[in-house]
Amino acid sequence: MSRRVVITGLGALCGLGVGANALWQGMCKGRSALRPITRFDASGFRSRLAAEVENFSAKDMVPKSYRKAVKVFARDVELAVGAAKEAVADAALITRSTLDLDADPASASTMTFPSAQMGCHIGAGLISAEADELTAAMATSRTPQGAFDLQGWGTRGMENLTPLWMLKYLPNMVSCHVTIIHGACGPSNTITCAEASGILSIGESLRVIERAEAELCFCGGSESKLNLMGLLRMDIAGRLAPTADHTDGSQVLKPFDPASPGTLMGEGAGLLLLESRDSALKRNQRVYAEIIGFGAGHSGRRPIYIGQAGIPPNFDLTQADEGFLSAIQNAMDDAKVQPHEIDAIVTLGSGHPGTDLGEAGALRQAFGNRLPAIPLAFMGPAIGNCMAGAGGLLAALGALIVREQMLPARINSGHPVQGLMAGPAPALPTPVKRLLVASSSLSGQNAALVMAPAA
Repeated sequence: MSRRVVITGLGALCGLGVGANALWQGMCKGRSALRPITRFDASGFRSRLAAEVENFSAKDMVPKSYRKAVKVFARDVELAVGAAKEAVADAALITRSTLDLDADPASASTMTFPSAQMGCHIGAGLISAEADELTAAMATSRTPQGAFDLQGWGTRGMENLTPLWMLKYLPNMVSCHVTIIHGACGPSNTITCAEASGILSIGESLRVIERAEAELCFCGGSESKLNLMGLLRMDIAGRLAPTADHTDGSQVLKPFDPASPGTLMGEGAGLLLLESRDSALKRNQRVYAEIIGFGAGHSGRRPIYIGQAGIPPNFDLTQADEGFLSAIQNAMDDAKVQPHEIDAIVTLGSGHPGTDLGEAGALRQAFGNRLPAIPLAFMGPAIGNCMAGAGGLLAALGALIVREQMLPARINSGHPVQGLMAGPAPALPTPVKRLLVASSSLSGQNAALVMAPAA
């Protein structure tokens, strides 16, 4: 018999603010954080709107003894560390960070959980190097005629990179710093599967706790593509919507609309603390929701239209994303629930038609004639596509829906395909006994969770 697993802490950083409450209040009020990019000069891009995390400093999120390490934090790491601190406080945990064991090693015995009983599984992306850090190396790697010289890069240019440059941009540095800061020495892993990364990581933590290899796990995802290289990659991949002179991205990104011009980027981190139900009860900790099912699937034939926003001519608007469908069915099978028992669905609503319409087709196959009566909640028009950070934020939103028994407001300035309850709507109290959270991804991986109120 596997152990029951519950969510006891939420940490969220996104364009709506710092903390899970900022996410929830912003979503319920129907706010959008998609505004002109300020973190760098995006004037040369076709897509110039995104959701940035503001009023946040990673130095405020780490113990004093660890602040020097912030110099080698990529933005993705900063966001994850911030979300982890929020989640630890939310779950009323005492960890290495809250004790600052570097200053007082003897206090380790007062940690809520022994280090070996805390795991960490965090989704990450391909962390983009900051252009400013590359310029000195690039400038010394040119031929006398000014062209880039690959041999010069190897002999001269790389010497102008900081000694710890590579350690700053390895994807596993996201979970690495979280585990060091909080003293989590249990099972740990990094999953890099684009938007599905966060839910896949939650699924791994779920299984680790179920089989008693840990009592508590940090899980979710973190990523920021709000830099020159990150935004350029997404534009070349044909994912981004041209924004022209718009200043409100919620009028550009239109979930499940065949005419939507594409998605917009956001940066963010969503980290959950999963804990065995027995442990949460023993320490009388508030529980957001129980995770009763997890599933994954792969879309082997998902098309990626390089350099092309929107959808190509003759695109089948009714086709189902096979991997997304498999993930949903696997999660419901794991939870031992039938389609008619799902009360609401949380998904990204990225605004990229090739992705959204494949998800819509899969939902039609999974839920049949009942789908028009199942309300959707999505985050795209509010905080953009946070890539590896998206799954953790979706799961955090799902946990809040289950706890509050309320659906947040839906923003949609487009015309979603028929058969989906995806049009604009205010926040509404809604009984939710079984909630599906699901995400597809650019790279073809898909993941889904089924949540229920804690009993």
